[in-house]
Amino acid sequence: MTSRPFGDLIGSIDEGTSSARFLLFKAGTADIVCYHQKELSSVTPNEGWVEQDPMEILNIVLECIEKTIEKLISLGGSASDIVAVGVTNQRESTIIWNRHTGKPMHNSIVWLDARTSSTVDQLTAKSSKKETDYLQKLCGLPLSTYFSGVKLRWLKDNVPLIDDAMNKGDCLFGTVDSWLLYNLTGGVHVTDVTNASRTMLMNIATCKWDPELLEFFDLPASMLPDIRSSSEVYGTFSDGPLKGIPLCGCLGDQQAALVGQQCLEKGQTKSTYGTGCFLLYNTGNEYVLSKHGLLTTVAYQFGPNAKPTYALEGSVAIAGAAITWLRDNLDVIQDVKELTELLETVEDSGDVYFVPAFSGLYAPYWKKEARGVIYGLTENTQRGHIVRATLEAVCFQVRDILGAMTKDCNFHLVRLQVDGGMTANKLLLQLQADLVGLEVIRPQMAESTALGAAIAAGRAINKWDITKKIPIEETTIKPKITEEERNHRYEQWKKAIERSLDWDV
Repeated sequence: MTSRPFGDLIGSIDEGTSSARFLLFKAGTADIVCYHQKELSSVTPNEGWVEQDPMEILNIVLECIEKTIEKLISLGGSASDIVAVGVTNQRESTIIWNRHTGKPMHNSIVWLDARTSSTVDQLTAKSSKKETDYLQKLCGLPLSTYFSGVKLRWLKDNVPLIDDAMNKGDCLFGTVDSWLLYNLTGGVHVTDVTNASRTMLMNIATCKWDPELLEFFDLPASMLPDIRSSSEVYGTFSDGPLKGIPLCGCLGDQQAALVGQQCLEKGQTKSTYGTGCFLLYNTGNEYVLSKHGLLTTVAYQFGPNAKPTYALEGSVAIAGAAITWLRDNLDVIQDVKELTELLETVEDSGDVYFVPAFSGLYAPYWKKEARGVIYGLTENTQRGHIVRATLEAVCFQVRDILGAMTKDCNFHLVRLQVDGGMTANKLLLQLQADLVGLEVIRPQMAESTALGAAIAAGRAINKWDITKKIPIEETTIKPKITEEERNHRYEQWKKAIERSLDWDV
């Protein structure tokens, strides 16, 4: 009998904004056997535009799978040990491809791309003929440059080739999960309910494509993928080293992190710190329409016959991206590794406040005209102050979102579970605890997003019992500052927010 040193393995394709990875977990555990990761490139053809090449996304995912399997074999395992694969992905990023050739018809328009500002204005004028929250009641989302439906409308209005293909029924649309599943399975055109809930085209109550929303955006239903649950078999790999292995879990990256953090009960909350920052609050099987600037989204649906679980979400466009901006645009730091060293040169932010509204503000403000400001500069300001203010900006925005969630749900969080690449920075965690006045809990195993996709995939083939909590070691960070100091700094932050508004009008 062939040796299987790791037992059954569950693969996780984790396709983010800045990189893609393929990881292998021991089924039912948070133990990672091996993985491979590679960075993705982006292009910015105009100010506020962000695009990625769909073929590069696909090829890098394929490369990560191949390299991970090579590592597995070197450890004594085999590709045949992999029994299922899940997918998690950057959400809202919009891809159009030819129905007949399978080739992309345009670069992916990335979620934080702001080119659709004028499109939002046009659609807002259209929606104002009805009640202002008309769309939110249907899809749970405000009109914003953020969501896929608005990006699709921009493509229809501005790319004649795509407009013609839409009219003739010759194109397909998908978020990144659909693009990957279509190519890996040899043509299965599906999405899961979490990704569909980010398009503005799905009815939040029925979890089906909504004819009224499609009519509002003037988009054809013929290009849309089938909406499926987050945990079922969508198809199998059509080629390569994983040929025949089922693809059977799919979650948008922030929902995957919620699952990976095991926030599966109503009231549980997590915050993920990556390119952006995203805080999700599990509201159970009932959706809550926010009155304070939050998004209503599907958290997960574990099986086609299960009821969907919903969440309220606060989305921050710029988190880790602000650190990258300091490095690439201002040369404040030469390398991210320099960050800790530079932070140690100052004791505080020097009363400097940074609002990184490079292309507007997301939750809870939804002000696309806002622009970034650095407030409180003096002749004594040093690089370390600006870097520290950048970290604090992320933490203040999380406090904004927690305040909105408290108003919507009348809940009072006692601890904040966090994950994502930025949480490797201990000072960020301490600042977050200080500025929200809560204990911050970080799992020692930081791959919550990938783990969530693996859980969904393993559950679909009965290789993962989601009723059993996975033991994961945690680090707890407690607040160190007084309530008076915390509130004073937050008041200063709100002043900086006021100064960032209405620049692009």
